[in-house]
Amino acid sequence: MSAATAITNLLYRYAELMDAGELEQVAALFAHAQVTLGGGRVVEEAAPMLAQWQAFVRIYPCGTPRTRHVITNPIVEVDEVAGTASCRSVYTVFQQTPDLPLQAIASGRYHDSFARVDGAWRFATRDYSMLDYTGDLSQHLLLAVG
Repeated sequence: MSAATAITNLLYRYAELMDAGELEQVAALFAHAQVTLGGGRVVEEAAPMLAQWQAFVRIYPCGTPRTRHVITNPIVEVDEVAGTASCRSVYTVFQQTPDLPLQAIASGRYHDSFARVDGAWRFATRDYSMLDYTGDLSQHLLLAVG
């Protein structure tokens, strides 16, 4: 599998796990990463990321957040010699709940970097601070985002 395919698969695996409500597995994807949140706050490794998502993301009785994260327009740049890569992508989050008809609730950009370790690509950094558009997040998040 090419590096670009492996990296885009990581992006899509993140979305798949988040939509399934598998927060522990999502956090594991960032076990070796440094993540920038809104306000420039930086979180490192899986446990703090898991705590962040558990504090913010509403999980419904079905076990999911009732969302669909759609990641598009990945621009992947790979340095095979250094074993590093970067990717800029766009995301849109859709949600439907018993109280909310299907709609886009958020859209923004991810800027990620990756490292190849023992032949496998993994997240090295993610910048979550680029939330460009928000809709009704009241059914998705437990805390206000501003």
